[in-house]
Amino acid sequence: MTSAVTSRAPARAGGRGRGAWTVLLCWITVLLEGYDLVVLGAIIPVLLRTRYLGMTAGDATTIATLSLVGVAIGALCVGPLADRLGRRRLLIGSVLLFSVFTLLVPLAGSVTMFALLRLAAGLGLGACMPVSLTMTAERMPATRRARASTLTMTGYHTGAVITSLLALQVTDDWQILFYVLGAAGLVTVVVQWLRLPESAAFVRTEETAASRRVPFTELLRPAYLRAGIGVWVASFMGLLLVYGLNTWLPKLMNEAGYPVPTAVTQLLVLNAGGVAGLAVGGFVADRRGIKGTTLVWFALSVLMLACLSVRMHSDLVLDVAVFLTGVFVFSAQVLVYAYVTGFYPADIRGTALGSASGIGRLGSIVGPSVAGALVTAGIGHPWGFYFFAAVAVFGFAAVLVLPRVEGRTAVGVEP
Repeated sequence: MTSAVTSRAPARAGGRGRGAWTVLLCWITVLLEGYDLVVLGAIIPVLLRTRYLGMTAGDATTIATLSLVGVAIGALCVGPLADRLGRRRLLIGSVLLFSVFTLLVPLAGSVTMFALLRLAAGLGLGACMPVSLTMTAERMPATRRARASTLTMTGYHTGAVITSLLALQVTDDWQILFYVLGAAGLVTVVVQWLRLPESAAFVRTEETAASRRVPFTELLRPAYLRAGIGVWVASFMGLLLVYGLNTWLPKLMNEAGYPVPTAVTQLLVLNAGGVAGLAVGGFVADRRGIKGTTLVWFALSVLMLACLSVRMHSDLVLDVAVFLTGVFVFSAQVLVYAYVTGFYPADIRGTALGSASGIGRLGSIVGPSVAGALVTAGIGHPWGFYFFAAVAVFGFAAVLVLPRVEGRTAVGVEP
């Protein structure tokens, strides 16, 4: 035990400077995931129009689904490992894995190989968000946990905005998008190796609990079960919305009669709204309570998604509607993660956040799959938006189940 603690002692030195590196590098990691989230949705219209590798709409749906299967598996596996082995090494290894396979995607010689490479990249990608959110939250006081989560997740939608802007520039040269992502990931790995400290909360947990191993079944204890059910369902619904919209929004808009450039631009507008919503949502949640804020955000998501089912003849009105959709849909999902970082103690926090992300990723698979089926059937608009609005209703109901966390620390331990 002494050697384990000694090996991590440098992580406690220079707290403020190393804390800044933690926030920055976790933000960049989540930015890479946000970039990856949108990249497939941005290029699907091009892949289908050019019949790349003979790809059909059904093939595109399969590729999107397998990508998210990989992400779900990665997210579910990383939580217990991060609580046992440490946040730092899991994060660095995960970024390396998805970066290498992302660089190989443009070299795929068949639709099957394209899908398998996306699956492999997803295994690494799935670990990035839960570990990054855990490390950032553990650098912040409990009263600022919501802002810690939403601040980190602005990287997610900043990455999505960057992808949207690049996609508008490269058009048919979509391979550039994957090369940029893979190269940026490898650079991030090098900087993380040199500058990213281990989480101080993880080090303290090892010192005080003698490397206690926390199984997933700990989440099923009566003290956590009600919160767990609510978080899992809310995360499922929230990620269904995030991935479903980011994968198929351009195609849904195109089916509604908007030209392709306008449809792709809406990805940019949607994720710009996401960034703004995160900045506002975290601040409001820390002041007014996470649960209440999340309820309001899901309710407004229902309203905005229903509005998108209506064909709008003014570009300005369309931009405002899509922007507000991003404001509420994307930050509602992140506020669920903020709830997790505030409710659970440090020795189970990584497992809890990994389970929320991993189970939620099942929703990220269902969303693109159902939306893709509606597109294939020729009824993507307006039924895609009706479907998404109904999902937001279920997200609202799940948050109602959650016990309140305001005015208390995590169950049984220090924050």
